Amino acid sequence: MLAMLAAISSVLMFLEFPMPLFPSFLKLDFSDLPALIGAFSMGPVAGLAIEMVKNLIHLTRTQSNGIGELANFLVGIALVMPAGLIYRHKKTRSGAVYGMIAGAVAMALVAALANYFILIPFYTTFMPLDAIIAMCAAIIPAIDSLGKVILLSIVPFNLFKAVVVCLVTFLVYKRLSRLMKI
Repeated sequence: MLAMLAAISSVLMFLEFPMPLFPSFLKLDFSDLPALIGAFSMGPVAGLAIEMVKNLIHLTRTQSNGIGELANFLVGIALVMPAGLIYRHKKTRSGAVYGMIAGAVAMALVAALANYFILIPFYTTFMPLDAIIAMCAAIIPAIDSLGKVILLSIVPFNLFKAVVVCLVTFLVYKRLSRLMKI
């Protein structure tokens, strides 16, 4: 089951698309969906394993020198670990909702901190910070600094992605768990 969810997650990671209100380097994919389902059905460590495997597979075809995969792994585990831990202790619909809310908040927080201190500084070895800020300012003119990139692009994008992934998970988990006999 773990391998199947990791394989599905890996395929979904390749099916990414840009969102109109965000810079082009922020792309929406649904690869966290199988990881969240795995965290709910098999525990948070399973969700972490799915996140790790999909990013290792994606690393073989990276276009970001591994930085995008690191970003995806960090924010992915920030979503699935709290959600899986909370659901593990309260296996109810409200437990799932509380877990997904906690995961969404954690995802946005980790995305902000990781981008500010790790990811964007790594990216600046390939692209100047001014170019990154300009990409974001082309979408949101108020962006003129790294802090505003984080606050006005990175955090809203990750909150949006988390809400979409959590909503889809909420809608399909019970049906899938019956089919998977978990």
